[in-house]
Amino acid sequence: MTETQTPRSAKYRGQLPQLGGGLFLTDGGIETTLIFHDGFELPYFAAFDLMNKREGRDALRRYFTRHAGIAKANGLGFVFESPTWRASIDWGAKLGYSESDMAQVNKDSITFLAALREEMETAATSMVISGCVGPRGDGYDPGEMMTALEAEAYHRKQVAAFAESEADMVTAITMTYVEEAIGLTRAAQAEGMPVVISFTVETDGRLPSGQSLHEAIEAVDAATQNGPAYFMINCAHPSHFEDSLSAGESWVKRIKGLRANASRLSHAELDEAEELDDGNPQELGQQYRGLRDLMAQMTVLGGCCGTDHRHIEAICHACKTEQAA
Repeated sequence: MTETQTPRSAKYRGQLPQLGGGLFLTDGGIETTLIFHDGFELPYFAAFDLMNKREGRDALRRYFTRHAGIAKANGLGFVFESPTWRASIDWGAKLGYSESDMAQVNKDSITFLAALREEMETAATSMVISGCVGPRGDGYDPGEMMTALEAEAYHRKQVAAFAESEADMVTAITMTYVEEAIGLTRAAQAEGMPVVISFTVETDGRLPSGQSLHEAIEAVDAATQNGPAYFMINCAHPSHFEDSLSAGESWVKRIKGLRANASRLSHAELDEAEELDDGNPQELGQQYRGLRDLMAQMTVLGGCCGTDHRHIEAICHACKTEQAA
């Protein structure tokens, strides 16, 4: 889809408001919340499957309304991230979905969020809709790596569905290696969609592939002519990566969002854990504030594994207070 074909209802696709410098919240760990707090079974962590069940859609509505409500109550913007992290062809096939089924569920998820935005957005609280794309493989382990060309072909089908919807942008969550991030960025560019790349890092601050965050961001930018609107870090605790960030460096300035884990555990430890480690919401909020002192450009704040509305509220209050100071 070309820029001239942008749907009229894709409200912010031409100009993302979170690039203007104001604080935006997003949601927490949707899959861990649905499993551990709401009692749903999510095979393969596939939250998109709930779109086909009345009780699932009701749970998603409660989840997103609660998180967006925190932003609205505090006069901040909000990014709705669709529940489609696993809604790509390979993962859908494991659950019995065809390619056409997957295209439809991706579009339906955006329509669902657009209705919530219509109810909740105000002049003071811009609400952006992002189509969430996950890795072809595991979010912790790169496994069998694709070339950038293979990744572009694989992810373009999901990105194309978002391009035909009201989605304002695409966010690639838990990218574990550079080639997939490059391919996904190119797929979004080909479909005329703003794209954000969010990397997973391990306890040493490096991607699961072994690359440094520095190397990964610069490699994606070099291969795509600075294609991503910005970068994010997710699925890691702040203590895992804060020492690898140097204020003022150009690559660090490209990081404008954070979705940290509640837990300090490694990915291997989280995989083996039978109970949810939800950490300390207040402590996490203060750690976000500290990172904002280092990276003032980091304006999109949410959570990942183990986080819920309590963590988002703590992050909001800590960083809103810091912004007002």
